[in-house]
Amino acid sequence: MDYLPLNAIRAFEATARHLSFSAAGEELHVTHPAISHQIRRLEEWLGVALFHRDARKVRLTDAGLALQASASAALSDLAIACRRIRRNAVAASLSVGCIPSIASRWLVPRLSDFTVRHPEIAIRVAYAKAEDRLDDDNDILITLGADPSPRASSLKLFSRISKPACSPHYLARKGRLGAPADIAAADLLHDETRQGWRDWFSQAGMAGADVGNGPVFADFNILATAVIAGHGVALCPIEVFREELRRGDLVVVSDIATDEDKGYYLIMSAQPSAAEITFADWFRDQVSTDGEAA
Repeated sequence: MDYLPLNAIRAFEATARHLSFSAAGEELHVTHPAISHQIRRLEEWLGVALFHRDARKVRLTDAGLALQASASAALSDLAIACRRIRRNAVAASLSVGCIPSIASRWLVPRLSDFTVRHPEIAIRVAYAKAEDRLDDDNDILITLGADPSPRASSLKLFSRISKPACSPHYLARKGRLGAPADIAAADLLHDETRQGWRDWFSQAGMAGADVGNGPVFADFNILATAVIAGHGVALCPIEVFREELRRGDLVVVSDIATDEDKGYYLIMSAQPSAAEITFADWFRDQVSTDGEAA
């Protein structure tokens, strides 16, 4: 095996994804016969069939399934590396995807400090979803949860530990909210689903408690606005809300917590560029307390 038939592998990977020679040809801008020819070449080179060819469809053989997993990962890695090289060939640049809760509270308010310190690095910031993972759109991802992939490096920024909190104005209106039963009678605000409060009441020894019909906020920043405005009690990741708690915009009403095993992470390549390392070091310093990572 002196060489890898890369064109044939590319044709195979597209066909395996679509399970269609025609769709693969459209994606790669070649004809159906050209794709078929490349697949035949690859099968002859490997000495095994990669597809079961039926009258109207194709299916991957066991060998095809094994090759698809490796080929897809390898081509994805290659695409990411090439895009990064092309970006960095022009100038040092970074694309940072960040979930809204961290972007609005920690990244955006401090970003000017980074640009002043490192004017040589052009930076692009985009919102990311919590379920997103590092891909070729972003050099760095700031999100909920670590990335277990060997291709990624995860740096913990904040704990996800969450406790009930409300505005001091709401607390003054409602009175004491220290006991779980008191909190159950309050106006509960929900982040995406009502499951968070169900988990909290279970942790508090009130499994099955009615969590009410309070509003469910699909956007974390809208939930934050509502709880600070005094609309009720929300389960707040206290590390993320550190500044609001310090200023007195919010108060924690119970030390019973959930999500103690979760965290917010900065994720970058396992082999990061100098610009990625510079940004990661800077942001970790920004969110540190007394010089130690949160």
